[in-house]
Amino acid sequence: MILLLIRSINLLKIVAGYLISRISGRVIHWGNPLAASIEPNNSCNLRCPECPAGMKELTRPRGLMQPELFHAVIGQLLPTLTYLTLYFQGEPYLSKYFFDFIVLARSKKIFVATSTNGHFLDEVAVSQTIDSGLNRLIISLDGANQQSYEAYRQGGDFEKVISGIRLLVSEKKRLKKRTPEIILQCLVLKSNENQLKEIRKLGKDLGVDKIVFKTAQLNDYKNGNPMMPENAKYARYRKKITKSPVNSSACSPVQQYSIKNNLPNFCFRMWSSCVITWDGKVVPCCFDKDAIHVMGDLGKQTFGEIWRSKPYDDFRKGILEHRKSIDICSNCSQTF
Repeated sequence: MILLLIRSINLLKIVAGYLISRISGRVIHWGNPLAASIEPNNSCNLRCPECPAGMKELTRPRGLMQPELFHAVIGQLLPTLTYLTLYFQGEPYLSKYFFDFIVLARSKKIFVATSTNGHFLDEVAVSQTIDSGLNRLIISLDGANQQSYEAYRQGGDFEKVISGIRLLVSEKKRLKKRTPEIILQCLVLKSNENQLKEIRKLGKDLGVDKIVFKTAQLNDYKNGNPMMPENAKYARYRKKITKSPVNSSACSPVQQYSIKNNLPNFCFRMWSSCVITWDGKVVPCCFDKDAIHVMGDLGKQTFGEIWRSKPYDDFRKGILEHRKSIDICSNCSQTF
């Protein structure tokens, strides 16, 4: 009851500071993060073309968060941290400390979610997943068969993922466990947009708790992208037609795209959450995959010092004044 009261008061502080900041244009924040993403590792077994971790295009070092750092981070985020995403870049099941991290966070009454490509859900991992107390597991499945699946999840094995999901659902039922909530998530792409009914049926047949279709973030989208779906409902970008001069007497139409989000000058994430990389760098949000905007280093500063530092407030101020000019915001879907 005391913990609930502390977290409720913190939420009120966050919301109040955020709303006053939006109205006044001045950076005011009174609370501490209620949510955080912590990166167990940033390596992956697949080569998804739009993922810098899979394509080995991350400009920052690769590595594995050590238990000492994770313990220290959780300790500094308590007691207000309510929701933990144990994932940023990479495949979290590749971390040998992954389940230990979940157990520690759950012991502090933190809701823990993670996202996986599903290739490591063997009998041992399934048992550990359930025993750890993980609240939510998002499993990526971007196709209804091997051909459509590997169009994006390059190097992936469709049947292996399906087998892992079946095993997890079966074991959860056998043990009569309510968690983890199993979410089947599909990035809608040109390669699978004609299979959405099949994917939904597949998810229901497998017995997952929820099926989610998500718009795909594409790095190169302004002039179109071959992976972009034709169905506008599932595209993160809108088509716009402009005219480009071909010669002095005629113009030909040019097809270009822009993100549907108008990027208003506010973002709740800057007041309510943060992302921490495997080596303790604090960055504003999950769109900063290369950790370009480092707000501070937990190896040198406390989280409290970083959260209320001038660099962080300057970044928040930039959001309130000119969000469209901030590079990591250009592909963002956050609208409030």
